[in-house]
Amino acid sequence: MLREFKLPDVGEGLTEAEIVRWHVAPGDQVRVNQTIVEIETAKAVVELPCPFEGVVAGLLAAEGDTVEVGRPIIQVETEPDGAPAPAGEAQPAAAAEEPRPAAEAVAGAAEGEAGGRRPVLVGYGVKAGATRRRPRRPGPGRGPAGTAPAAPSLPGASAGAAPAAPAAPSPAVPPVAGGGPAAGGARAITLAKPPVRKLAKDLGVDLATVTGTGPNGTITREDVRRAAAATVPAATVPAVPVTPAAPQAAPAGREERIPVKGVMKAMASAMVASAFSVPHVTEFLQVDVTATVDAVARLRAMPDFAEVKVSPLLLVARALITAARRHPLINSSWAGDEVVVKHYVNLGIAVATERGLVVPNIKDAQELSLPGLAKALNELTARAREGRSQPAEMTGGTITITNVGVFGVDAGTPIINPGEAAILAFGRIRDMPWVVDGAIVPRKVCTLALSFDHRIIDGELGSAVLREVGAMLEDPLRLLAWS
Repeated sequence: MLREFKLPDVGEGLTEAEIVRWHVAPGDQVRVNQTIVEIETAKAVVELPCPFEGVVAGLLAAEGDTVEVGRPIIQVETEPDGAPAPAGEAQPAAAAEEPRPAAEAVAGAAEGEAGGRRPVLVGYGVKAGATRRRPRRPGPGRGPAGTAPAAPSLPGASAGAAPAAPAAPSPAVPPVAGGGPAAGGARAITLAKPPVRKLAKDLGVDLATVTGTGPNGTITREDVRRAAAATVPAATVPAVPVTPAAPQAAPAGREERIPVKGVMKAMASAMVASAFSVPHVTEFLQVDVTATVDAVARLRAMPDFAEVKVSPLLLVARALITAARRHPLINSSWAGDEVVVKHYVNLGIAVATERGLVVPNIKDAQELSLPGLAKALNELTARAREGRSQPAEMTGGTITITNVGVFGVDAGTPIINPGEAAILAFGRIRDMPWVVDGAIVPRKVCTLALSFDHRIIDGELGSAVLREVGAMLEDPLRLLAWS
């Protein structure tokens, strides 16, 4: 029997996700909990495991498609030998007696000869629970709207003649020269999904001249674009929106358009909501961090830190956690008619990725030892840059650090992460002249910037927190004494 796997809600109330990469193809054997697909939600890239064991019968969404939660994305044949489903279990919708697309009719005829089963072509699975197919738009090789589509003619057959027991189409079979719409045209259209057919129409590409490179010979967007590039001057090809990882240049290369979706869309929405709903105040403090730089060098030499990367960010994180314990209101959130003070620290770290800015957080960071915090920071940022942050890591943060120093920037005015009351920006460390005991000497100096919600935190409290974080970085012994 065919079983469908529906896109689950992998976060908290997510409504859609983008298919990033399939790890399986039709005909592949899969097992329970095997990773079958990577999806990008508004918060992270997530790997989905297969809940069934069997053979992949069809992929119901292509890479790059945005799919709503609850929509089937893959069909798995759980009984590859074609045995009937157990008594009392509902038969799959794909087995219902109703008109099928021409490509399925051809595959069905081949099944009758070989006694086996072939996967349904991508995009032509029947939605579970459906009792009738949506009327299809007439086109080459099809009858009028509302009638069952005719099977495509094979080479040498007339346009109106039905083929007798045709062989199943093999993947990526090139169109037959001179076959016309009755041969190559109808078959090419059935091997292209509706969005691909629309793209071909927009670009003026005849699908009968395109060889499909997708599963079972299906024609993909890239196939159509290659065909368009080979026949039309680049300057006349309309700009086609693509994913942020591979932006498509507009005519003459003067512009490019990047769709706002996934992580970028979530980041934009969160920043706008925060910037225009929270009264931000930002304060700055220059700090002599020479002692912190020396302390980091000594920590790197210790056996407890041999397996982790140690940077000044580690001591900045510990200093902010300590300041939040000493001034709990900095680690709070606004909840309408009350302020929620958190007596735990879920420390957010802003990480720039290819897909946009994400802010995963370390849960209960106040409970970690210094080596434990170093390891957690390393793992958190590595997963984020690889797009592997778990949905749980992306929610529940209480206070955030953004390290703008890694970009060679001294300072900025960071926007508070939604649901929090403060964010600390840590600028680059550079050599500067500094007055020490009345003499000007070169020192390691950085700028700290603290943005806070002025509904909760007044200037006195914000200044106290910023001053204490700076003091702990100027003299790490204070960090030890106050922790």
